Amino acid sequence: MNNNIQLHKGDIPENLNLGNRIAVDGEFMGLNVKRDPLCLIQLSSGNSDAHIIQFDRDNYKAPNLVKLLNDDKIIKIFHYSRADMAHIKYYLNTDVNNVLDTKICSKLARSYSDNHSLKTLIKEFINIDISKQFQSSDFGGELSPAQLKYCANDVIYLHAIHDELYKILKRENRVKLYEDCLKFLKTRVQLDLSEFKDDIWSH
Repeated sequence: MNNNIQLHKGDIPENLNLGNRIAVDGEFMGLNVKRDPLCLIQLSSGNSDAHIIQFDRDNYKAPNLVKLLNDDKIIKIFHYSRADMAHIKYYLNTDVNNVLDTKICSKLARSYSDNHSLKTLIKEFINIDISKQFQSSDFGGELSPAQLKYCANDVIYLHAIHDELYKILKRENRVKLYEDCLKFLKTRVQLDLSEFKDDIWSH
């Protein structure tokens, strides 16, 4: 296992300091929140590090992680935060505050493309072609070194990607639109948890 990847059981250490701008991602048993449990949360400070928390699924008691996610002074960068935030709210019983989202940012900034996957963004902005082989693997049991590396790849590039996308937003005068979309995130998550899956703005 890469020395920059650390696996934590149940919660992060109380004294773990990742700074005030962290990348966050989650792994689940599927995309149905109430059926498919939250298995892992990955965190990165943006310095090629990854902290992977594997939950005790009997109680999901992770007070140090919950405190960090809830802290509105710490920026959290996600890629497709909607799914992660829904699982976090359902299983960890907390909101995630002060969120940025590279997928939303990409859809607003990269109107020249219809592909906004993390793999595509890493290739375009970091010039690294990562493997998504383990995207659909079992994260509910013992984790292999390859799975841990996959989890790390989901967070270690998010800082740099968001910085590059934000430059495009500024140049194209779309920052305000992005900020307004982020304000709606918690409502969209609550709609998901209330099982309003369709676009409520549609006819």
